Amino acid sequence: MGKKQIHTVPRGDRWANVIPGNERASGVYDTQAEAIDAARERAIRDGLEHFIHGRDGRIREKNSYGNDPFPPRG
Repeated sequence: MGKKQIHTVPRGDRWANVIPGNERASGVYDTQAEAIDAARERAIRDGLEHFIHGRDGRIREKNSYGNDPFPPRG
């Protein structure tokens, strides 16, 4: 299995942070900015990859925190 992830995704008119495999969202926020800030803190603390989705559900940004290989492969 690859690196653990957290996704900031739209949920109705709010925004949720979801870790794949968990039953519940780790948090639900009124704005995308609030959700991104919370997910970034969690990703840094736990060494996760953070995927930020747009209103359309497509990934618009990806950030990696933790032990990335250096130099990067490829």
